[in-house]
Amino acid sequence: MAESWHGNYDSGSQSDDSYKFERLHIEPIYDAFFCPLTKQVMRDPVTLENGQTFEREAIEKWFRECKESGRKLACPLTLKELKTADLKPSIALRNTIEEWNARNEAAQLDMARKSLNPSSSESEVLLALKHVQQICQKSRSNKYVARNAGLIPMIVDMLKNGSRKVRCKALETLKTVVEEDSDNKEILADGDTVRTIVKFLSHEQSKEREEAVSLLYELSKSEALCEKIGSINGAILMLVGMTTSKSDNILTVENAEKTLENLEKFENNVRQMAENGRLQPLLTQIREGPPETKLSMSNFLGELVLDNDIKVIVAKSVGSSLINILRSGNMQSREAALKALNQISSCEASAKVLIEAGILPSLVKDLFTVGTNQLPMRLKEVAATILANVVISDYDFDSILVGPDHQTLVSEDIVHNLLHLISNTGPAIESKLLQVLVGLTNSPSTVISVVAAIKSSGAIISLVQFIEAPQKELRVASIKLLQNLSPHVGQELADALRGTVGQLGSLIKVISENISITDEQAAAIGLLAELPERDLGLARQMLDDGAFMLVYSRVVKIRQGGSKGGRFVTPFLEGLVRVLARVTLVLADEQDAIALCRELNLAALFIDLLQTNGLDTVQMSSATALENLSQESKNLTRLPELPTPSFCASIFPCFSQQPAINGLCRLHRGTCSLKESFCLLEGQAVDKLVALLDHPNEKVVEAALAALSTLLDDGVDIEQGVMLLCEAEGVKPILDVLLEKRTENLKRRAVWVVERLLRSDEIAYEVSGDPNVSTALVDAFQHADYRTRQIAERALKHVDRLPNFSGVFPNVG
Repeated sequence: MAESWHGNYDSGSQSDDSYKFERLHIEPIYDAFFCPLTKQVMRDPVTLENGQTFEREAIEKWFRECKESGRKLACPLTLKELKTADLKPSIALRNTIEEWNARNEAAQLDMARKSLNPSSSESEVLLALKHVQQICQKSRSNKYVARNAGLIPMIVDMLKNGSRKVRCKALETLKTVVEEDSDNKEILADGDTVRTIVKFLSHEQSKEREEAVSLLYELSKSEALCEKIGSINGAILMLVGMTTSKSDNILTVENAEKTLENLEKFENNVRQMAENGRLQPLLTQIREGPPETKLSMSNFLGELVLDNDIKVIVAKSVGSSLINILRSGNMQSREAALKALNQISSCEASAKVLIEAGILPSLVKDLFTVGTNQLPMRLKEVAATILANVVISDYDFDSILVGPDHQTLVSEDIVHNLLHLISNTGPAIESKLLQVLVGLTNSPSTVISVVAAIKSSGAIISLVQFIEAPQKELRVASIKLLQNLSPHVGQELADALRGTVGQLGSLIKVISENISITDEQAAAIGLLAELPERDLGLARQMLDDGAFMLVYSRVVKIRQGGSKGGRFVTPFLEGLVRVLARVTLVLADEQDAIALCRELNLAALFIDLLQTNGLDTVQMSSATALENLSQESKNLTRLPELPTPSFCASIFPCFSQQPAINGLCRLHRGTCSLKESFCLLEGQAVDKLVALLDHPNEKVVEAALAALSTLLDDGVDIEQGVMLLCEAEGVKPILDVLLEKRTENLKRRAVWVVERLLRSDEIAYEVSGDPNVSTALVDAFQHADYRTRQIAERALKHVDRLPNFSGVFPNVG
């Protein structure tokens, strides 16, 4: 038989099995069944005018070749010329062949059915599957025969066979059986067959995986099976993974992609795809789907957890669509859009995309609108959350119009409306609106406008009251806002915090919480650090409330490595040191402050903090604190008590001799200590301060130079102070500061210190040979402020650059 099932397997047993199938014919093959040209059994026999019969396709090809070569039409058997190329269908022969084929194929399918059982050998099963596949490929009617013969469940059973070859061939055969046959597909939809097929997707880099994907693609052409496939746990996840696979072959990846495209017909499948990282179908539905689908998909998008990169992609894809829904949809649609926008707005890059898409006017309108179309408060909270999300981005909000009268987010009436909502809503929305103001005051370009609006509204006291809020999110937002406002309305905040309500105590309580350092604690200490330094009332209250003692304990704990807080440790420590340094500003007015500094040995702590490299604020604040402490040293030094002179000595002083007293401070001429009198010399701080004169931050340099200036101040032994600086090799760094002229403050301070140094004849002699120093002093003499010019004049006299009789300025001490 020309089209007999002859196996392609190599083993001898398979050839024997194939022979069994070949022998299984109801009747012999007649020569008339064969085409003389193809030597194959004919499917569409046609007869020429001379009575010869051929396969239609073969004889038509013969005629074309005759025509193309210029030969006359002739019968390929007799080679006699034909008058016409007309072909007459041999219907009777064709029917006879079809009947013969049907009877024999049915017999062969029956033989295959008997081989598809667990007791058959691998080779028998493989051959049976191959013949079923070949027969079903011939015609759709054969698939019907296979179905009626009950072969499909038997092939499905082979998916659980122990042989990998059998399983692969079963998958391949099933694909042939169900191709373009919805009835056969329905059979696979029953039971766990699809689940079994899906399991093969987890077989990495295997032939089974390839055949399973190919079969699933064919099954996914049926809507009923699309839903079935999507309902199987893990099916969509594995298919999505395969679409980005670099290990699978191209055809497998394409089949996985096409399968997913078919599965997109069902919303549940689209949701699963989105959950597993394939968002495009979901986004397409939001952009292009009918209203009810847009609503459903928008709601689902609002529930998804997305990473920041994906949020940007989503914002670019559907941001405008969601904003349009927000503007014109019904309340249910607006709610879904708000939830979706809330989800995708929570990173700076996606927030910028939404701003450019025009989200701000819609949000502002929804927040402030009252009346029949107003949002319920729960949705206003979502709108406020989105607004808080977008204002954290680095954007020029002063240039984006959000109101009908050309208002921007920082216009006075807009800020007033925000403040009004903050005062008249619940804690949830209040905290979000406070976060909006935090975002606007984070930017130097908008903070001034917001501060002006807050001042004009008289809302400072109201904002301060939120420090005591029991809701943490509300409290944190208020503290962060007040921290941002404090450089601009510091005195107003200090006055409000000094009240009897207890907000200062609440701030101190936040700072004292013995937990991992939080952003709330960092903001609270930052707020206190920004308040006016010379506010004696505030310092007094902080002393009375034990704030400085608490701050000291937190600094020590951080220094000992006992506090955790990640990125908040540094700002928290900086704020703590700034606040602790505040106590040194009121030493002259508050004896309790002196007592506290002695008790805690703060001078030693600040000297230690000078060496916290990389923390400029800590070093600067510590140097400033040491300057303040050192200025009090001359008042706190215990001067020696001299014995009462004798009667003769009182009459004849020249005969008296002052007793020598050992152990006195060279600088202060009394008994000094670091702890009791804050003496920098006793604390060995001079070298550490000199080292900071080379710091790249001019504010640190200025603070260090100011602290060193106390060694040369009136009331101390200036000559010894100069000697101390020489011993610490500090003269050259001080002269370098004068020459660099980095800021006016540094210039003034350096001129003052240099003049004191030049009172030493040796230093004056050394410096007089340096034209750069003289030039710097001349420049200060000519261009600086009045007092600095006076000091520069005296310095120039020391180096003989001005005559001593100069009367340009009156003598000032």
